[in-house]
Amino acid sequence: MSGADQPTGVSEQLELRAAPVEGVPDIVSDPSGLSEAADAVRCGRGPIGLDAERASGYRYGQHAYLVQLRRKGSGTWLIDPVACPDLTVVDAAIGDGEWILHAATQDLVCLAEVGLRPRLLFDTELGGRLAGLPRVGLGAMVEHYLGFRLAKEHSAVDWSSRPLPEPWLRYAALDVEVLGDLRDAVAEDLERQGKLGWARQEFSHLLSFTGPEPRVDPWRRTSGVHKVRTRRGLAIVRELWQDRDALAQRRDVSPGRILPDAAIAELALEHQRDTRPPLAVASKEPRLARSIRRNEDLIVDAIRAAFALREDELPQLNLPHTGPPPPRSWADRDPIAAARLARSRELIGAVSEELAVPVENLLTPELLRRYLWEAPPAPTTEEVAQALRTAGAREWQVTITAPLIALASNENPVPHAG
Repeated sequence: MSGADQPTGVSEQLELRAAPVEGVPDIVSDPSGLSEAADAVRCGRGPIGLDAERASGYRYGQHAYLVQLRRKGSGTWLIDPVACPDLTVVDAAIGDGEWILHAATQDLVCLAEVGLRPRLLFDTELGGRLAGLPRVGLGAMVEHYLGFRLAKEHSAVDWSSRPLPEPWLRYAALDVEVLGDLRDAVAEDLERQGKLGWARQEFSHLLSFTGPEPRVDPWRRTSGVHKVRTRRGLAIVRELWQDRDALAQRRDVSPGRILPDAAIAELALEHQRDTRPPLAVASKEPRLARSIRRNEDLIVDAIRAAFALREDELPQLNLPHTGPPPPRSWADRDPIAAARLARSRELIGAVSEELAVPVENLLTPELLRRYLWEAPPAPTTEEVAQALRTAGAREWQVTITAPLIALASNENPVPHAG
Protein backbone atom coordinates (compact mmCIF):
# COMPACT_ATOMS: atom_id res chain seq x y z
CA MET A 1 0.00 0.00 0.00
CA SER A 2 1.09 3.58 -0.59
CA GLY A 3 1.38 5.96 2.33
CA ALA A 4 -1.97 7.52 1.45
CA ASP A 5 -3.63 4.07 1.41
CA GLN A 6 -2.23 2.86 4.71
CA PRO A 7 -4.36 2.85 7.85
CA THR A 8 -3.43 5.41 10.49
CA GLY A 9 -0.28 4.40 12.30
CA VAL A 10 0.93 1.80 9.77
CA SER A 11 3.80 4.02 8.59
CA GLU A 12 4.96 4.52 12.18
CA GLN A 13 4.95 0.75 12.74
CA LEU A 14 7.46 0.11 9.96
CA GLU A 15 11.11 -0.42 10.81
CA LEU A 16 13.04 2.87 10.99
CA ARG A 17 16.35 2.59 9.16
CA ALA A 18 18.57 5.33 10.56
CA ALA A 19 21.95 4.15 9.25
CA PRO A 20 23.23 2.41 6.11
CA VAL A 21 23.59 -1.35 6.39
CA GLU A 22 27.23 -1.24 5.31
CA GLY A 23 28.14 1.69 7.52
CA VAL A 24 29.33 5.18 6.62
CA PRO A 25 32.38 5.41 4.34
CA ASP A 26 35.06 8.07 4.67
CA ILE A 27 34.70 11.15 2.49
CA VAL A 28 36.79 11.23 -0.68
CA SER A 29 38.64 14.53 -0.63
CA ASP A 30 41.87 14.06 -2.60
CA PRO A 31 42.99 12.79 -6.04
CA SER A 32 44.12 9.38 -4.79
CA GLY A 33 40.80 8.76 -3.10
CA LEU A 34 38.96 9.90 -6.23
CA SER A 35 40.99 7.48 -8.35
CA GLU A 36 40.17 4.67 -5.91
CA ALA A 37 36.47 5.53 -6.12
CA ALA A 38 36.57 5.53 -9.92
CA ASP A 39 38.29 2.12 -9.98
CA ALA A 40 35.70 0.67 -7.62
CA VAL A 41 32.81 2.01 -9.68
CA ARG A 42 34.37 0.66 -12.87
CA CYS A 43 34.67 -2.81 -11.36
CA GLY A 44 31.09 -2.83 -10.07
CA ARG A 45 28.06 -4.13 -11.89
CA GLY A 46 24.58 -2.93 -12.73
CA PRO A 47 23.04 0.55 -12.37
CA ILE A 48 24.67 3.27 -10.28
CA GLY A 49 22.70 5.12 -7.63
CA LEU A 50 23.65 8.80 -7.39
CA ASP A 51 22.60 11.70 -5.22
CA ALA A 52 23.84 15.21 -4.52
CA GLU A 53 23.42 17.45 -1.51
CA ARG A 54 23.17 21.19 -2.04
CA ALA A 55 23.07 24.14 0.35
CA SER A 56 19.75 25.63 -0.75
CA GLY A 57 18.84 28.61 1.39
CA TYR A 58 22.41 28.97 2.62
CA ARG A 59 24.64 29.47 -0.42
CA TYR A 60 24.23 31.26 -3.74
CA GLY A 61 23.10 28.95 -6.52
CA GLN A 62 22.47 25.21 -6.45
CA HIS A 63 25.97 23.75 -6.43
CA ALA A 64 26.71 20.27 -5.10
CA TYR A 65 28.49 20.07 -1.75
CA LEU A 66 28.42 16.28 -1.47
CA VAL A 67 28.08 13.61 -4.15
CA GLN A 68 27.04 10.07 -3.24
CA LEU A 69 27.44 6.99 -5.45
CA ARG A 70 26.63 3.34 -4.97
CA ARG A 71 26.91 0.32 -7.25
CA LYS A 72 26.75 -3.41 -6.59
CA GLY A 73 30.27 -4.66 -6.08
CA SER A 74 31.56 -1.12 -5.60
CA GLY A 75 30.06 -0.09 -2.28
CA THR A 76 29.03 3.43 -1.32
CA TRP A 77 31.26 6.42 -1.97
CA LEU A 78 30.88 9.93 -0.57
CA ILE A 79 32.81 12.53 -2.56
CA ASP A 80 33.50 16.12 -1.54
CA PRO A 81 33.14 18.18 -4.76
CA VAL A 82 34.61 21.23 -3.03
CA ALA A 83 37.92 19.41 -2.53
CA CYS A 84 37.51 17.44 -5.78
CA PRO A 85 35.68 19.75 -8.20
CA ASP A 86 36.39 17.64 -11.32
CA LEU A 87 34.74 14.22 -11.24
CA THR A 88 35.25 13.35 -14.90
CA VAL A 89 37.38 10.36 -13.89
CA VAL A 90 34.31 8.95 -12.12
CA ASP A 91 32.14 9.83 -15.10
CA ALA A 92 34.47 7.86 -17.36
CA ALA A 93 34.31 4.93 -14.96
CA ILE A 94 30.52 4.93 -15.08
CA GLY A 95 30.56 5.14 -18.86
CA ASP A 96 27.27 3.99 -20.35
CA GLY A 97 26.03 2.55 -17.06
CA GLU A 98 22.51 3.43 -16.02
CA TRP A 99 22.15 6.19 -13.43
CA ILE A 100 19.49 5.94 -10.73
CA LEU A 101 18.34 9.33 -9.46
CA HIS A 102 15.35 10.38 -7.40
CA ALA A 103 13.85 13.62 -8.78
CA ALA A 104 16.52 13.88 -11.47
CA THR A 105 15.87 17.50 -12.43
CA GLN A 106 16.96 18.57 -8.95
CA ASP A 107 20.44 17.07 -9.34
CA LEU A 108 21.33 16.83 -13.02
CA VAL A 109 22.57 20.41 -13.33
CA CYS A 110 24.78 20.44 -10.23
CA LEU A 111 26.20 17.03 -11.15
CA ALA A 112 27.00 18.26 -14.65
CA GLU A 113 28.92 21.16 -13.08
CA VAL A 114 31.38 18.67 -11.60
CA GLY A 115 31.65 16.58 -14.77
CA LEU A 116 29.01 13.89 -14.24
CA ARG A 117 26.58 13.41 -17.13
CA PRO A 118 24.33 10.36 -17.65
CA ARG A 119 24.01 8.38 -20.87
CA LEU A 120 21.19 6.24 -19.47
CA LEU A 121 18.87 7.21 -16.63
CA PHE A 122 16.16 5.86 -14.32
CA ASP A 123 14.30 8.46 -12.23
CA THR A 124 12.56 6.73 -9.33
CA GLU A 125 10.40 9.73 -8.49
CA LEU A 126 9.12 10.13 -12.05
CA GLY A 127 8.62 6.37 -12.20
CA GLY A 128 6.49 6.63 -9.08
CA ARG A 129 4.33 9.31 -10.66
CA LEU A 130 3.73 7.19 -13.74
CA ALA A 131 2.97 4.20 -11.52
CA GLY A 132 0.17 6.20 -9.88
CA LEU A 133 1.62 6.70 -6.42
CA PRO A 134 -0.01 9.60 -4.55
CA ARG A 135 3.22 10.39 -2.67
CA VAL A 136 6.55 10.27 -4.49
CA GLY A 137 9.07 11.61 -2.01
CA LEU A 138 11.96 9.23 -1.42
CA GLY A 139 10.78 8.34 2.08
CA ALA A 140 7.21 7.63 0.98
CA MET A 141 8.34 5.47 -1.94
CA VAL A 142 10.75 3.49 0.22
CA GLU A 143 7.89 2.79 2.62
CA HIS A 144 5.60 1.76 -0.22
CA TYR A 145 7.99 -0.51 -2.10
CA LEU A 146 10.65 -1.58 0.42
CA GLY A 147 8.65 -1.67 3.64
CA PHE A 148 10.76 0.44 5.98
CA ARG A 149 11.11 4.10 6.95
CA LEU A 150 14.09 6.38 6.32
CA ALA A 151 15.40 8.88 8.85
CA LYS A 152 15.07 12.21 6.98
CA GLU A 153 15.90 14.81 9.62
CA HIS A 154 18.98 16.21 7.83
CA SER A 155 17.45 16.99 4.42
CA ALA A 156 17.57 20.81 4.81
CA VAL A 157 20.90 21.35 6.57
CA ASP A 158 23.78 23.49 5.32
CA TRP A 159 25.79 20.97 3.31
CA SER A 160 28.47 23.57 2.62
CA SER A 161 29.56 23.24 6.28
CA ARG A 162 32.93 21.64 6.91
CA PRO A 163 33.58 19.23 8.46
CA LEU A 164 30.31 17.44 7.76
CA PRO A 165 28.93 15.85 10.92
CA GLU A 166 28.75 12.05 11.03
CA PRO A 167 24.92 11.99 11.40
CA TRP A 168 24.62 13.96 8.15
CA LEU A 169 26.91 11.51 6.37
CA ARG A 170 24.82 8.62 7.71
CA TYR A 171 21.76 10.23 6.16
CA ALA A 172 23.55 10.84 2.83
CA ALA A 173 24.88 7.28 2.56
CA LEU A 174 21.50 5.81 3.47
CA ASP A 175 19.71 7.78 0.75
CA VAL A 176 21.87 6.35 -2.01
CA GLU A 177 21.96 2.84 -0.49
CA VAL A 178 18.24 2.31 -1.12
CA LEU A 179 18.18 3.49 -4.73
CA GLY A 180 19.09 0.18 -6.38
CA ASP A 181 16.35 -1.83 -4.70
CA LEU A 182 13.87 1.01 -5.18
CA ARG A 183 14.67 1.22 -8.88
CA ASP A 184 14.03 -2.51 -9.34
CA ALA A 185 10.72 -2.35 -7.45
CA VAL A 186 9.50 0.67 -9.44
CA ALA A 187 10.53 -0.95 -12.74
CA GLU A 188 8.66 -4.12 -11.80
CA ASP A 189 5.54 -2.10 -10.93
CA LEU A 190 5.73 -0.14 -14.19
CA GLU A 191 6.21 -3.33 -16.18
CA ARG A 192 3.19 -4.90 -14.50
CA GLN A 193 1.08 -1.87 -15.42
CA GLY A 194 2.35 -1.75 -19.00
CA LYS A 195 4.01 1.63 -18.42
CA LEU A 196 7.71 0.81 -18.44
CA GLY A 197 8.03 1.86 -22.08
CA TRP A 198 6.43 5.21 -21.24
CA ALA A 199 8.85 5.67 -18.38
CA ARG A 200 11.87 4.91 -20.54
CA GLN A 201 10.79 7.58 -23.03
CA GLU A 202 10.55 10.07 -20.16
CA PHE A 203 13.93 9.06 -18.78
CA SER A 204 15.51 9.43 -22.21
CA HIS A 205 13.99 12.88 -22.51
CA LEU A 206 15.60 13.87 -19.20
CA LEU A 207 19.07 13.25 -20.63
CA SER A 208 18.86 16.58 -22.43
CA PHE A 209 17.77 18.52 -19.34
CA THR A 210 20.09 21.45 -18.66
CA GLY A 211 18.02 23.40 -16.17
CA PRO A 212 14.90 25.54 -16.21
CA GLU A 213 14.50 28.12 -18.96
CA PRO A 214 15.97 31.50 -17.92
CA ARG A 215 13.22 33.87 -16.88
CA VAL A 216 12.71 37.30 -18.39
CA ASP A 217 13.03 39.85 -15.59
CA PRO A 218 13.58 37.33 -12.79
CA TRP A 219 13.13 40.13 -10.24
CA ARG A 220 9.42 40.04 -11.05
CA ARG A 221 9.29 36.75 -9.12
CA THR A 222 9.95 38.63 -5.85
CA SER A 223 7.32 37.60 -3.31
CA GLY A 224 4.82 40.42 -2.80
CA VAL A 225 5.67 42.27 -6.03
CA HIS A 226 2.04 41.93 -7.16
CA LYS A 227 1.10 44.54 -4.54
CA VAL A 228 3.32 47.18 -6.15
CA ARG A 229 1.12 49.39 -8.36
CA THR A 230 3.46 51.97 -9.89
CA ARG A 231 6.29 51.78 -12.37
CA ARG A 232 8.53 53.67 -9.94
CA GLY A 233 7.74 51.06 -7.33
CA LEU A 234 8.70 48.28 -9.73
CA ALA A 235 11.95 50.12 -10.44
CA ILE A 236 12.68 50.04 -6.71
CA VAL A 237 12.03 46.29 -6.66
CA ARG A 238 14.28 45.78 -9.67
CA GLU A 239 17.18 47.84 -8.32
CA LEU A 240 17.00 46.23 -4.88
CA TRP A 241 16.75 42.73 -6.35
CA GLN A 242 19.71 43.25 -8.67
CA ASP A 243 21.93 44.84 -6.02
CA ARG A 244 21.01 42.11 -3.53
CA ASP A 245 21.73 39.40 -6.11
CA ALA A 246 25.14 40.85 -6.96
CA LEU A 247 26.09 41.07 -3.28
CA ALA A 248 24.82 37.54 -2.62
CA GLN A 249 26.89 36.20 -5.50
CA ARG A 250 30.02 37.96 -4.23
CA ARG A 251 29.49 36.62 -0.71
CA ASP A 252 28.26 33.21 -1.88
CA VAL A 253 25.17 33.32 0.30
CA SER A 254 21.49 32.89 -0.45
CA PRO A 255 20.00 36.28 -1.46
CA GLY A 256 17.22 35.90 1.09
CA ARG A 257 19.80 35.84 3.87
CA ILE A 258 20.91 39.33 2.90
CA LEU A 259 17.49 40.88 2.42
CA PRO A 260 14.23 38.90 2.41
CA ASP A 261 11.77 39.34 -0.43
CA ALA A 262 9.26 40.68 2.09
CA ALA A 263 11.62 43.57 2.86
CA ILE A 264 12.02 44.45 -0.82
CA ALA A 265 8.25 44.46 -1.32
CA GLU A 266 7.69 46.55 1.81
CA LEU A 267 10.27 49.15 0.77
CA ALA A 268 8.77 49.42 -2.72
CA LEU A 269 5.26 49.84 -1.31
CA GLU A 270 6.46 52.42 1.21
CA HIS A 271 8.22 54.62 -1.36
CA GLN A 272 6.50 53.90 -4.69
CA ARG A 273 4.59 57.21 -4.66
CA ASP A 274 7.31 59.41 -3.17
CA THR A 275 8.57 62.33 -5.21
CA ARG A 276 12.17 61.98 -4.04
CA PRO A 277 14.24 59.13 -2.60
CA PRO A 278 14.43 58.72 1.18
CA LEU A 279 17.55 59.63 3.14
CA ALA A 280 17.03 56.70 5.50
CA VAL A 281 14.89 53.56 5.63
CA ALA A 282 13.41 51.45 8.39
CA SER A 283 10.73 48.88 9.05
CA LYS A 284 8.16 48.48 11.81
CA GLU A 285 8.25 44.72 11.28
CA PRO A 286 10.73 43.24 13.78
CA ARG A 287 11.54 40.33 11.48
CA LEU A 288 12.53 42.74 8.68
CA ALA A 289 13.98 45.66 10.66
CA ARG A 290 17.33 44.01 11.32
CA SER A 291 18.09 43.08 7.71
CA ILE A 292 16.98 46.52 6.50
CA ARG A 293 19.13 48.25 9.11
CA ARG A 294 22.12 46.03 8.27
CA ASN A 295 21.82 46.83 4.54
CA GLU A 296 20.64 50.42 4.78
CA ASP A 297 23.40 51.86 2.58
CA LEU A 298 22.71 49.32 -0.19
CA ILE A 299 18.96 49.98 0.07
CA VAL A 300 19.22 53.77 -0.01
CA ASP A 301 21.59 53.63 -2.99
CA ALA A 302 19.28 51.25 -4.87
CA ILE A 303 16.19 53.38 -4.24
CA ARG A 304 18.13 56.49 -5.27
CA ALA A 305 19.07 54.72 -8.53
CA ALA A 306 15.40 53.88 -9.11
CA PHE A 307 14.41 57.53 -8.67
CA ALA A 308 17.15 58.66 -11.04
CA LEU A 309 15.56 56.77 -13.94
CA ARG A 310 13.69 58.67 -16.62
CA GLU A 311 10.05 57.80 -17.19
CA ASP A 312 10.86 55.84 -20.32
CA GLU A 313 13.46 53.80 -18.39
CA LEU A 314 10.99 52.55 -15.79
CA PRO A 315 9.82 48.94 -16.09
CA GLN A 316 6.37 48.35 -17.46
CA LEU A 317 3.72 47.25 -14.99
CA ASN A 318 3.30 44.04 -16.99
CA LEU A 319 5.54 42.22 -19.42
CA PRO A 320 4.33 41.98 -23.01
CA HIS A 321 2.30 38.79 -23.21
CA THR A 322 3.61 35.92 -25.29
CA GLY A 323 1.78 32.72 -26.07
CA PRO A 324 -1.87 32.06 -25.37
CA PRO A 325 -3.79 34.30 -22.97
CA PRO A 326 -4.86 33.04 -19.54
CA PRO A 327 -7.62 30.41 -19.92
CA ARG A 328 -10.07 32.56 -17.94
CA SER A 329 -10.15 35.06 -20.82
CA TRP A 330 -10.63 32.50 -23.61
CA ALA A 331 -14.43 32.52 -23.42
CA ASP A 332 -14.50 36.23 -24.32
CA ARG A 333 -11.70 36.23 -26.86
CA ASP A 334 -12.32 32.91 -28.63
CA PRO A 335 -15.35 30.92 -27.40
CA ILE A 336 -14.64 28.01 -29.76
CA ALA A 337 -11.08 27.64 -28.45
CA ALA A 338 -12.39 27.89 -24.90
CA ALA A 339 -14.89 25.09 -25.52
CA ARG A 340 -12.21 22.91 -27.10
CA LEU A 341 -9.90 23.50 -24.14
CA ALA A 342 -12.61 22.59 -21.66
CA ARG A 343 -13.52 19.45 -23.58
CA SER A 344 -9.87 18.41 -24.02
CA ARG A 345 -9.28 18.83 -20.31
CA GLU A 346 -12.34 16.73 -19.59
CA LEU A 347 -11.25 13.91 -21.88
CA ILE A 348 -7.62 13.92 -20.77
CA GLY A 349 -8.71 14.12 -17.14
CA ALA A 350 -10.84 11.02 -17.53
CA VAL A 351 -7.97 9.08 -19.11
CA SER A 352 -5.62 10.37 -16.40
CA GLU A 353 -7.89 8.87 -13.76
CA GLU A 354 -8.28 5.63 -15.67
CA LEU A 355 -4.53 5.18 -16.16
CA ALA A 356 -3.59 6.55 -12.72
CA VAL A 357 -1.14 8.98 -14.32
CA PRO A 358 -1.19 12.67 -13.36
CA VAL A 359 -2.67 14.95 -16.01
CA GLU A 360 0.53 16.99 -16.21
CA ASN A 361 2.50 13.84 -17.04
CA LEU A 362 0.11 12.87 -19.81
CA LEU A 363 0.60 16.30 -21.39
CA THR A 364 1.75 19.56 -19.86
CA PRO A 365 -1.09 22.10 -19.50
CA GLU A 366 1.06 24.74 -21.20
CA LEU A 367 1.59 22.58 -24.29
CA LEU A 368 -2.14 21.85 -24.50
CA ARG A 369 -3.04 25.54 -24.24
CA ARG A 370 -0.48 26.59 -26.82
CA TYR A 371 -1.71 24.05 -29.32
CA LEU A 372 -5.42 24.75 -28.90
CA TRP A 373 -5.07 28.52 -29.05
CA GLU A 374 -3.44 28.29 -32.47
CA ALA A 375 -5.04 25.05 -33.73
CA PRO A 376 -6.67 24.82 -37.17
CA PRO A 377 -10.48 24.56 -37.27
CA ALA A 378 -10.80 20.79 -37.67
CA PRO A 379 -7.43 19.05 -37.23
CA THR A 380 -6.99 15.37 -37.89
CA THR A 381 -5.47 13.14 -35.23
CA GLU A 382 -2.24 12.97 -37.22
CA GLU A 383 -2.09 16.77 -37.52
CA VAL A 384 -2.50 17.07 -33.77
CA ALA A 385 0.08 14.36 -33.22
CA GLN A 386 2.65 16.06 -35.43
CA ALA A 387 2.12 19.39 -33.67
CA LEU A 388 2.58 17.76 -30.26
CA ARG A 389 5.76 16.01 -31.39
CA THR A 390 7.15 19.28 -32.73
CA ALA A 391 6.39 20.91 -29.37
CA GLY A 392 8.36 18.22 -27.53
CA ALA A 393 5.76 15.70 -26.40
CA ARG A 394 6.99 12.13 -26.13
CA GLU A 395 5.50 9.49 -28.40
CA TRP A 396 3.55 7.75 -25.62
CA GLN A 397 1.97 11.09 -24.71
CA VAL A 398 1.13 11.76 -28.34
CA THR A 399 -0.46 8.32 -28.74
CA ILE A 400 -2.75 8.86 -25.77
CA THR A 401 -3.67 12.53 -26.07
CA ALA A 402 -3.68 13.35 -29.80
CA PRO A 403 -6.94 11.42 -30.51
CA LEU A 404 -8.60 13.09 -27.52
CA ILE A 405 -7.58 16.58 -28.60
CA ALA A 406 -8.67 15.87 -32.17
CA LEU A 407 -12.04 14.64 -30.91
CA ALA A 408 -12.50 17.75 -28.77
CA SER A 409 -11.54 19.94 -31.71
CA ASN A 410 -14.00 18.32 -34.10
CA GLU A 411 -17.10 18.24 -31.95
CA ASN A 412 -18.07 21.68 -33.30
CA PRO A 413 -19.02 23.15 -29.95
CA VAL A 414 -21.47 26.02 -30.12
CA PRO A 415 -20.83 28.58 -27.39
CA HIS A 416 -23.77 29.72 -25.33
CA ALA A 417 -25.06 33.16 -26.21
CA GLY A 418 -24.24 35.85 -23.69
